[in-house]
Amino acid sequence: MSILELPPATPSSPIYQRMSETRKAEVISELSTLLGTRYVLHSAYDLTLYEYDASIDRGKPEIVVMPATSEEVAAVVKIAACYGVPVIPRGAGTGLSGGSIPVYGGIVLVFTRMNRILEIDYANLRAVVQPGLVNLHLSTALTPEGYYYVPDPSSQRSCTIGGNVGENAGGPHTLIYGVTTNHVLGMEVVTPTGDILEVGGWTQDTPGYDLTGLLIGSEGTLCIVTKIIVRIVPIAEAVKTMVAVFDTMDDASNTVSEIIASGVIPAAIEIMDELILQAVEADTHAGYPTDAAAVILMESEGLRESVAEEIAQIVAICNKNTARVVRIAQNEAERQLLWAGRKNAFGAVGRISPEFYVQDGVVPRTKLPYVLHRISEICVSYGLKVGNVFHAGDGNLHPLILFDSQVPGEVERVRKAGHEILQVCADAGGTITGEHGVGIEKQEEMALIFNEVDLRIMQQVREAWNPDQLFNPGKLFPLPGRCADIKQL
Repeated sequence: MSILELPPATPSSPIYQRMSETRKAEVISELSTLLGTRYVLHSAYDLTLYEYDASIDRGKPEIVVMPATSEEVAAVVKIAACYGVPVIPRGAGTGLSGGSIPVYGGIVLVFTRMNRILEIDYANLRAVVQPGLVNLHLSTALTPEGYYYVPDPSSQRSCTIGGNVGENAGGPHTLIYGVTTNHVLGMEVVTPTGDILEVGGWTQDTPGYDLTGLLIGSEGTLCIVTKIIVRIVPIAEAVKTMVAVFDTMDDASNTVSEIIASGVIPAAIEIMDELILQAVEADTHAGYPTDAAAVILMESEGLRESVAEEIAQIVAICNKNTARVVRIAQNEAERQLLWAGRKNAFGAVGRISPEFYVQDGVVPRTKLPYVLHRISEICVSYGLKVGNVFHAGDGNLHPLILFDSQVPGEVERVRKAGHEILQVCADAGGTITGEHGVGIEKQEEMALIFNEVDLRIMQQVREAWNPDQLFNPGKLFPLPGRCADIKQL
């Protein structure tokens, strides 16, 4: 194996030193003049809320700011650049890979006040939003006119569209429609020099390099997004949701592969295993069986005639693979309840464990039975319980490893189990993240899927956009001074 050696940290580099009290006071003074003291937080008490996201990592910022306009964001960045202070963009803090954790302190830039829908153009199927807009709020505003925004992460009731852009988030209904990058046409961004730049645009495609595609999923390391042009779509004429119950996970997994192989691609195909079903039912009472090895939640949408035909094909395939029962939601209330159970699954796990660590590997659908068996074996070997709830249609696994950080050594065992799970996913021809991003969590695992040349080219892109690494430093790639085995050329 070849070795990637990153340059060692240099004492003079601003991303490796926190501000002195004198310098911090100067920065706070300038930021307060710009934004007002109410929107510049710096007390230890106020900063505590911003030292974590939904991952298990922690890091305390030195200052938190809440700008209200793109111009204020640009001005904050210029102040930070002048003092050599890192800037870390943050949406709702629902990220699962530590993407908004301030590894080296610095300024956390929160989009709480930039949460508006700026424009809706139904004729051209477009909307313009600010990054702090909660994902679900856009669809809520569109629904009365018969439209919605497709990407729907499980945290859509709280996560922001800016955060979704940073991580290229997906969700159950992106199986047929695609993830965030397929629904963003253009953006306004702030560069590390404090310039405001527009990329992409209102039209389907624009000449030149696809900078929009490059910046989506860059996790705040290249720019700070301040405005987003998204695609909206009409609500389908007919929507049907169904649940297929199985006595083995293998049968459920094989059913998913056969459905897709048949040429039928539903709007969503989700799987929950027995442990998750028991937690969901205790929490939501959605009507799921608690004694099943696995349940597939599926949705078909489109014209009434095509949906009826698709449902018939899916039911036949489920029955062929020994489904115990296939139940179709009889009304909208039942359909929404089934989805509430799925969307609340992560939170429901709190009923059976004080904490959980979720992974985000992706594998070919045909490898689901093998990989799920290996996940179980890995967790058993570390003395840990695991529940599985995942986007089965595109092979995006979300094993939830249950643990208690108060038990000595348990966090370390959880991290090791997570690494082995991602190794299995990579070896099976998959990848280390489907929608949660790399952040802090999967930096070392980047070496499982990329070779030395791959990583060097990507880092050259970051250096071109963010030469001083003041935007979200310490993310995506192995940290300075750390060695990583790199996939062979």
